[in-house]
Amino acid sequence: MGADTREDIINFTDAARYVQPTEPAVLQKLEWFKDQKLAFMVHWGTYSQLGMCESWPISDGDAYWSRTAYRWEPDNEKFRTQYFAMNKTFNPIRFDPDEWADFAKEAGFRYFIFTTKHHDGFCMFDSKYSPYKITNSDCPFHTNRRANVAKELFDAFRARGIAIAPYFSKPDWHCPWYWAKDCEKPVAFDRNPTYDPKARPELWNRFVEYTHAQLTELAEDYGPVDILWLDGGQVRPSNGQDIRLDVLAKKLRAKNPGLLFADRTVGGAFENYITPEQTIPQKPIDVPWESCISIGNGFAYGYDDEYKPPRELVRLLINVVTRGGNLALNLGAQPDGRLPRRGMEAALGLGEWLKTYGEAIFSTRAAKTQLESGDFGFTRRGNTVYALKPVAANETLNGRILVPWSEGCKRISALDNGEPLGFERTSMGLEVKLPERFASDSLYALALKIEES
Repeated sequence: MGADTREDIINFTDAARYVQPTEPAVLQKLEWFKDQKLAFMVHWGTYSQLGMCESWPISDGDAYWSRTAYRWEPDNEKFRTQYFAMNKTFNPIRFDPDEWADFAKEAGFRYFIFTTKHHDGFCMFDSKYSPYKITNSDCPFHTNRRANVAKELFDAFRARGIAIAPYFSKPDWHCPWYWAKDCEKPVAFDRNPTYDPKARPELWNRFVEYTHAQLTELAEDYGPVDILWLDGGQVRPSNGQDIRLDVLAKKLRAKNPGLLFADRTVGGAFENYITPEQTIPQKPIDVPWESCISIGNGFAYGYDDEYKPPRELVRLLINVVTRGGNLALNLGAQPDGRLPRRGMEAALGLGEWLKTYGEAIFSTRAAKTQLESGDFGFTRRGNTVYALKPVAANETLNGRILVPWSEGCKRISALDNGEPLGFERTSMGLEVKLPERFASDSLYALALKIEES
């Protein structure tokens, strides 16, 4: 993940390039995915100690946007040495996986995306294939009974009925077979390998084997998992970096039929859903998709971070779901192992809203959205339609409101308590009489239930 100024992030995969899976188990799993609607995403690693952007500053080619919070060492090599040595000081002794999972359940999250390895290569799981990991003897946290962080988290979340989606960076900038020394380009010249994989197949094949081994670990030793969330879109066949995902997927799906791959920004058979980052598509998309948006300013923890209020999170969720997508809300964890309190409070505010209005969100599909719908969005379950309108902090609703729905309507009710509401059909839609209580400043969104027959 990274800043929203990069073209490869803003220009997420066009829905026209989406490749529909053909395996029945994958198609069935995608319907499950579209039911979930809300994911909890966490970026956490050694970089959390700095309160700065994750991984990206160690790539010289990405310095122009990623090093805004880094001032102490102008020498690139010295900086990277210091960055990679942060495993020796990472000791999140206040980490409690049950507290994380209890919070996520209370906030209404349905699946969990966790950074098992970011681009810097530091593993938040006990990988057998890399010494650069939280369980290694040079990391002070390795003696903690919860040192195998990913396993602890996945077990805790799974126990609460929350699905598991390991985030995994395909590029690994700590790996000697990706940023290899003494090659055509200097280490960290940019985010790509230091060599041409076609010209150096022995190096590239070792990297592919390493990548397959770690992903197999996560899918089989830390499973069952539901999604493999793969970041680092420069690693793609069209860019000369083919990690032979087709071979790996066949192997993993033999044991876990329907396993989803989010090979983000790549397109093709293994981007089973597309992933806009820090943005929401302006129009409904007819293919599976998920917007990943941070509750704070960025994906990694920041000491002076500001967090979106619950009202804003409700608005984001409505805008995403009524356009046919899922919302992954990211909260960067603190270096001591806790989730930031103010970010949690914001998400719990969304969770409170969902306890009343979740019927209009979960297990629905986007309904026909009309161009004149204005601030309204619509979801559907069978013959029931839900009309949703985010309400601004300084906006009050009273009297009557026009709901731009021209399809069938037998009955309209308030979703919070089932109260029937009077309405009249007009050429523009349904004019609905609102109860006085909807004029409250605490109303985050108007939610109406339309029964078509």
